[in-house]
This record gives sequence, structure tokens and C-alpha cells, in this order.
Amino acid sequence: MNHKQMTLGVIIGNRNFFPDSLISDGRQEILAVLDEFQIRPIILDEDATKLGAVETWEHAKRCAALFRQHREEIDGILVSLPNFGDEKGIADAIKLSELTVPILVQAFPDDLDLLMPSSRRDSFCGKISVCNNLYQYGFRYSITQNHTVRPASDSFKADLKQFLGVCRVVRGLKNARLGAVGARPNAFNTTRYSEKLLQAFGISVQTIDLTDIFGPARKLGDDDARVKDRINRIHAYVKTDAVPSPSILKMAKIGVVLDDWMQSLDITASAIQCWDSLQANYGVNVCTLMSMMSEQLLPSACEVDITGVVSMHALQLASGRPSALVDWNNNYADDPNKCVLFHCGNWAKSFFDDDFKMGYAPILGSALGDENTFGIVEGRTPPGPLSYARVSTDDRHGVIKAYVGDGMFVNDPLDTFGSRAVVEVPNLQTLMRYLCKNGFEHHAAMNQSHSAPVLAEAFETYFDWEVYQHN
Repeated sequence: MNHKQMTLGVIIGNRNFFPDSLISDGRQEILAVLDEFQIRPIILDEDATKLGAVETWEHAKRCAALFRQHREEIDGILVSLPNFGDEKGIADAIKLSELTVPILVQAFPDDLDLLMPSSRRDSFCGKISVCNNLYQYGFRYSITQNHTVRPASDSFKADLKQFLGVCRVVRGLKNARLGAVGARPNAFNTTRYSEKLLQAFGISVQTIDLTDIFGPARKLGDDDARVKDRINRIHAYVKTDAVPSPSILKMAKIGVVLDDWMQSLDITASAIQCWDSLQANYGVNVCTLMSMMSEQLLPSACEVDITGVVSMHALQLASGRPSALVDWNNNYADDPNKCVLFHCGNWAKSFFDDDFKMGYAPILGSALGDENTFGIVEGRTPPGPLSYARVSTDDRHGVIKAYVGDGMFVNDPLDTFGSRAVVEVPNLQTLMRYLCKNGFEHHAAMNQSHSAPVLAEAFETYFDWEVYQHN
């Protein structure tokens, strides 16, 4: 798992006719949990307002000013209600902060034995009022699984973990810069997409022609220091015993040029025209390079599938683990809830057990010659958690839509080649029917996690995409 430290703006809500001790104790409890998660809180000092909480217009202005000072750092806002809280002060603080980040609303539960004026909270009621005001102000927000919940509970910690994933997905996709390398393969209408619909959500696409990759690659000397370094990195990454040295050299040169281009434009994810101009005109597959990028959390998808790499990137942001692009490829005998996921071979190394090696692509090789298709990575994904997702631009209706779900990688026998896995998905036939009836592509992104709820919340609540969460 690879996550940077996250920063949350924290608003403690208050109404002054409730006991002060509820605010003081509640503040300490929420900060202790944030410390446990290594989350940096941006919160009013206890002497900045009464108990460091937000209640009045003046409090809202002070909180907003603090948040604005840290606007580049804040990933999300946590609203905590140790008592009923002042819904207007909370909503005003968020409005004045001018932040457009995810918001989580949490309310403390009352103790059934402490419902007298000196100890009651009424947060159960106050949370409804706060959410009503956030809705009126036009904010999008998330809520805890249980209406009231103590911060120290396992239930809230699960809520918080999911919310952090939502924050990463929202921030990461709103600033995503994707690279499209080469033209879409002419036969693959399934990888068409709308740049304009993606751009409306902050996802930009930078393009480059394959000739602008081939040309500089061919000019690189065999003894170039960066080329030698890339060759060494390839050998260190994967077994290459069965691969000719000239093929490794070609890969290394392409890798250097791709690195330069991606760094010059701050590209964090890519989709490459790997079928079949690279093999026909340059004589190599770049699957290993794509695998290496994905392993470094720079996801790379096949066949210029830009919305496929959006799906990969979203899963990676949610989980902190590498993603891969797959085909929903084969039924698994007569088991209705199992199938084979497959691709020629560009999955990140994390997806494989120890039997991980570089080879050639026999399907492409049958038409283009095996000698021109070295560079795929071969291996089998061991048992473990599976999340899958697909983002698609539905140009006919002018919307972005998605499906997400969780399942399991399983260890059932599988005798085939390439990058491969057997998975079990509950009610798989229902999912396949949904994909086909709603015009989704045969490509999906996968991740070794259970992240579907994170993506569903991020896509639906904060992007307003049409989302199907399969169960």
C-alpha cells in the first residue's frame, strides 16, 4: 500500500447551551483517531473560538480563513458533532472556505442513561439539520454507515478509511493528466471515448503520435547511459532468459523516450497503441514497460484505452496498490460465478506469484512473427481480494457512467499463457448481462483490494456519474 499522509479540515460543531465537556471530550476523541490514522488535522485552536468549535458567523469566518491558508493541502473536511451543533455556522464555514473537497459528517451517540440536560447531546437530530443545510448550500457530502457513531469505534474507523479513499480518488481524478500514445487501433471501436466529457471533470488527455516515439528511440545510441540503465532495470524487474538482447534494447530505448515525454507534461497515467503498429513497425512489445509503470503507480493501459486507464487510476487511488487492465475473457467451465481474466501481458508485477517472466505474444506473433512480439509479461495471479471497475463515456447520452464491484481471485486450475487469473464474482451472470445491455466495453480495470464502495461513493456523490455497484 502506498499512501501519502492525508490532511483533513476538521470542524467541531457546537451549540452553547449544551455542556462544554461534550465538546472538549469529543474533540480529543476525534483527534486521537486522526492521529492513529496518521492524518494531519487542520482545526481551530481551542482558544481561537469557544473550545475551538464552530457555532457563530464569526467562528465560521475564522474557520474558513484557516482552511483557506491550507487549501492546497486539505484533502477533505470532517464535520464532527459532539452535540446538536449549529448547522448554519458549519455550512457557512465550508462556504467561506471556498473548498470543493469531499465532506464527511459524523455525530456522537447519546447514552441512554444520560439524557438529562447536563449530559445529553441530541447529535442524532443535529446531524439531520447539518446535512439539510449542506444540501441547501449545494455541497456534496458523505455520511457514516451508522447515523450516530463514536470516533473510537471500529465502525467509524471503517467509515474514515473509506472516506480517505474517496478523497484520494476525487483529488486524483480531478487533476489527472493522461497520455494517449498512438492512434486507437482501427478495429477497436470499444476504446473510443470523449475527451470533452472527461475534461469537464478535470481529466485531461495529452496525445503523441507513435512516429514521435519511434524516431527519437531509433536515434538513441546503444551505449547511451540512460538506455543501459533501463536495460538493467528491465533485467532486475523480470526474468528475461528467453528474450533476445536486441528486443530488450529496443524496449529500453522506447522506455527512455516515453519517460522524457511523460515527465515533460506531468503525465501520471498512459494508454499505448500496443496493437499492432509497435510490432509491425518497431519489432517489439512494450508490455513490460507498461507493467513497470503500473507497478510504480503510473498506470498504463493497452490499445489506447483512455477510459480504461481512468478506471485503473481510480482503483489505484482508492487502494494504494497497482491496477491492471483486463479482458473479461473466458467462461470457467460451467461455473456461472467464475471466469478467466486475461491480457497479452502488461499487468504490474504485484499481480503475479514467483513464476513471472518475459516472453512473446503468440496471438500477435501468429500474424506478425514471434520475433517481433517479445516483451509481454507472463504469470498467474494468486488467490486474494479483487476489485473491478470500468469508467465509460456514454457519448450518445452525454454522460460518464461506471460499474464497480468486488470479488476474489481464486486458485482453480488454468492452463493458458499471458497475464491471467481466475476470479469468482457473486452473481456474475447478472453483471455480464448488465455490461452487455448497457453497452460497456470488454475491458475492465482490476485491483487486489476491495475498493468498490470507495469508487461508488466517489463517482456517484462527488462526480454525479451514473454508477452500478454490483453485489
